[in-house]
Amino acid sequence: MSKVVLITGGSSGIGKSVGEFLTQKGFKVYGTSRSPEKYNDSKFTLLQLVVNDTTTITKTVETIIATEGKIDILINNAGAGITGPIEEIPEAEMKANFDTNFFGPINVIKAVLPQMRVQQSGLIINVTSIAGYMGLPYRGIYSASKGALELITEAFRMELKDFNIKMTNVAPGDFATNIAAGRYHAPLNSDSPYKKPYGDTLELMNEHVDGGSNPNMMSEAIFKVINTKNPKVHYKVGEFMQKFSIVLKRILPDKIYEKLLMNHYRL
Repeated sequence: MSKVVLITGGSSGIGKSVGEFLTQKGFKVYGTSRSPEKYNDSKFTLLQLVVNDTTTITKTVETIIATEGKIDILINNAGAGITGPIEEIPEAEMKANFDTNFFGPINVIKAVLPQMRVQQSGLIINVTSIAGYMGLPYRGIYSASKGALELITEAFRMELKDFNIKMTNVAPGDFATNIAAGRYHAPLNSDSPYKKPYGDTLELMNEHVDGGSNPNMMSEAIFKVINTKNPKVHYKVGEFMQKFSIVLKRILPDKIYEKLLMNHYRL
């Protein structure tokens, strides 16, 4: 029987690329979207799900189990970007980002775990970010939410070991997707003390996404993880320097690493 995969955020970007790739490989893929009716050309089934609405999560998981009798793989891909000086980002927007990037994935995990325990098998892949390994200027909330998901995965893995349920993180670098269009951007106010450095950094971030790697790189990496008997705790996917930046953070003194980041962002 084909393995059944649930991918949150499957209508565009990395989620769409992974869904199409796994469908071609013979998996039965269910993706999710806030508005699946907008994507009639999807090459796999899209169901309505909002990661910060537990009612939609429960309904989607129940629908898949009723149809397929199982869920083999969950790919927690849905996420949201957020930029701005931490001082100027409204608290409500910070909380909303954590609801999407941290609490949302946890709620989806909690919804699939009972079925995976019955099966005595399952794989959960949390799509995080290389940005979650470091506090980036004007992306601090995003870094924090993705970093939190990285850490919670480490704890979850140990708690789930007795049930033969595997969990791992896959952290992408910059990929050519539409994430920049969907970000919350703190307003670039003319009277803000951060106007120039934030404006310059925002422009640089958008350049990185526009010139990012092909999302197919993530598809191939996730396919490889699925076919790994005992997945590692962490995987990083992206250009060499993006992955190497994590190594540098581990080996360099904090202030030297901070200086490298500031030079990179021209601060």
